[in-house]
Amino acid sequence: MNPPTLLPRWHYKRSLAGRVILLTTFSVGVAMAFAALAVYVTVRMQMQETLDESLTERAERAASLPALSNLATTTPRVPSWALGAADVRIAFLTSSGQVISLADDGPELVLGEPEYHVATGQSPSSLRTIIAADGARYRVVTVPGDQPGQALVIAQSLGPQEKVLAKLGAVMLFFGVVGVIIAGAVGWAVARNGLRPVRRLTASVEDIARTEDLRPLRVEGDDEIARLAISFNHMLTALGASRDRQRQLVADAGHELRTPLTSLRTNIDLLTQADRGDLPDLEPRARAELLDDVRAQIEELTTLIGDLVELARDEPVPLVVEPVDLSEVVDRAVGRVRRRAPGVTFEVDLDPWWVVGEASSLERAVTNLLDNAAKWSPEGGTVRVRLADGALVVDDEGPGIAPEDRDHVFERFWRSDESRAMPGSGLGLAIVDQVVGRHAGAVVPSASPAGGTRMTVTIPGSVDAPAGVS
Repeated sequence: MNPPTLLPRWHYKRSLAGRVILLTTFSVGVAMAFAALAVYVTVRMQMQETLDESLTERAERAASLPALSNLATTTPRVPSWALGAADVRIAFLTSSGQVISLADDGPELVLGEPEYHVATGQSPSSLRTIIAADGARYRVVTVPGDQPGQALVIAQSLGPQEKVLAKLGAVMLFFGVVGVIIAGAVGWAVARNGLRPVRRLTASVEDIARTEDLRPLRVEGDDEIARLAISFNHMLTALGASRDRQRQLVADAGHELRTPLTSLRTNIDLLTQADRGDLPDLEPRARAELLDDVRAQIEELTTLIGDLVELARDEPVPLVVEPVDLSEVVDRAVGRVRRRAPGVTFEVDLDPWWVVGEASSLERAVTNLLDNAAKWSPEGGTVRVRLADGALVVDDEGPGIAPEDRDHVFERFWRSDESRAMPGSGLGLAIVDQVVGRHAGAVVPSASPAGGTRMTVTIPGSVDAPAGVS
């Protein structure tokens, strides 16, 4: 069952510059909205608090004047301006529910229980907002009057305050819209100028993908874009090295394959011409020699192709690995090489050493190592194989490796002057180095006490078998 296709999020459908502009505008808009709301609420609360303090102070001062109370009983209706209070409405409320208004203008105010409670002495004061008959909102303060059973009521319209708040809201909305527009312009400028290095880097990478020119990118500055360019350069270097190794492998493989293929074609042509009668009949012995030569060349080609396939595996150790006793791997490899080199004696001393890896590739590497030692050992010579404390040591009695050549023995297709007449492809030790490296180990050539070559292989592991492995 195929995994479901994940659709990209909506904001990823936009360009990076578009997202920068959008996020900048949104962030500034949200910040300005919160700032405007905070200013509006603060101003409104401050104006309300100031109005309440002013009304309460005026009401308490007015309630302490007996003349005002007497005026309510002698002259029930007078203009507000005549009382010096044109911005407020003044009234007396008795405990019986009678409302005596000193002003003759403005709509009637509908008083409620909070004001009656003050008149009857149940509450020390009252302060609230009420709606008059004409729909206007008033701020009403009620305090006890000069006479018992009486309360003074002062009401002031909230119209002027609401007009100021409305103008403030309009001004802040205007500047908020202007601010969002400016933020969008700033975001566009930032996206255009700040992302210029990104566009330049993108163009360079697209050019590399189109032309396959792996020249390093130019690095400017030390910011994130510069570090990204440096990372791209490291990737290009690795890619270039991989491509060079691939080309070298193909060139070397072609060179190595040319000789056995030419010889194989020549021998087959001779056999074909002899069968057609173009040449004198071949003696049975000569035909047998040609056939043996053809078989040997086919085996050489098979080995070479197998080595090439092994070297082409440039991936790490497979994910499915298992504990492996390296001593058993070496023992199997020694048995195989003994059959191929009957003229060489093998002295084997193996201690258990458990590693985590791929048994087949480890056996291939050890076999190549032993084949190389057997090939260079003289007839009747001895190859000593010892595994102790995690170190596999292979000593032969051959001519040894010159110190100046030890750095090259693991290179693909490299062969010393002395080995060019010997059979082989020059890939065996390269495979050993690759397999050991995939298992986090190392292989080191040196001189053997017997005068030949010593190869020392170390792979991380332990003497004890892992839990659950018998």
